[in-house]
Amino acid sequence: MDEEKQQEENKGSKEKTSEKDNIIFIGIKPFMNYVTGVVMQFQNKGQDEVIVSARGKFTSKAIDVVEVARRTFLKEENIKIKDIKISSEQFENKEGKRIFVSTIEITLVKE
Repeated sequence: MDEEKQQEENKGSKEKTSEKDNIIFIGIKPFMNYVTGVVMQFQNKGQDEVIVSARGKFTSKAIDVVEVARRTFLKEENIKIKDIKISSEQFENKEGKRIFVSTIEITLVKE
């Protein structure tokens, strides 16, 4: 019985990691690295949904990545924007001052 429980727990943990496997976090790497990542998620990994996420000054880069991937590399794939979520996160900087950082999450789906 213990082995069965372990197997069920292992399956659950695999499912959790595969859910996050389709998220692309935008940062300081070159622009085309992220475009390639989005394209590979749909074409090579067979994902039906990909989430592009960014914070702060990288939010505009996330929008550009999505648009270039959709309009240039994924024309035939019929990729649509399912949802766009925007929010802000609150932090304290090194001086102890409270700051807000904007976030964006763009969900793409294959139709």
